[in-house]
Amino acid sequence: MEGRKAIEAAQLSPTARQMTETALVTITALDEQIEPLRAQLKAIGRCQPGARALMAIFGIGALCGVIIWAELGDCRRFRRSDQAVRFAGLDVTVWSTDGRRPPGWLSHQGSPVLRWALFEAAQAASRSQSPDYDYYAQQRERQSGKNPTLSVARKLLRRCHHILRELGDEAWLPLEEQKDKAA
Repeated sequence: MEGRKAIEAAQLSPTARQMTETALVTITALDEQIEPLRAQLKAIGRCQPGARALMAIFGIGALCGVIIWAELGDCRRFRRSDQAVRFAGLDVTVWSTDGRRPPGWLSHQGSPVLRWALFEAAQAASRSQSPDYDYYAQQRERQSGKNPTLSVARKLLRRCHHILRELGDEAWLPLEEQKDKAA
């Protein structure tokens, strides 16, 4: 809302004002379409055992939990958690064929949605109330910018990998089968 008030108060040319108003109408329409989808994803996250297990990790809510669960898939295909980190594109590259790339860049070879969800969860896990705050603070002393948060994201991904790997097929049971199994 503050951004919209600032736009209204700004002295814009008629053309710029029309473009801005058109963009705001488009953003509002997209928000109206996205909200039911977000609610549906959260509902799925609260029902699926794999997503619920991930929600036990500090910083992972219903939306991020279902995204991480769906994007990672069956973690039994990864022998080590480092393979899951590479799958997500959160691994740090240190080599390039042309020799011009400086070390320390993310490979970005994976799902951008998975990286987004892990980064969001890592930002929440970087708060002082988090059990991972000491790790974050330690990384912040050594690194700058987004790198400490990315380190926490990799740590969370490793945890998610182990949780989903331990759950095995149970992480993927449909809601109906969960009810049958409980009965």
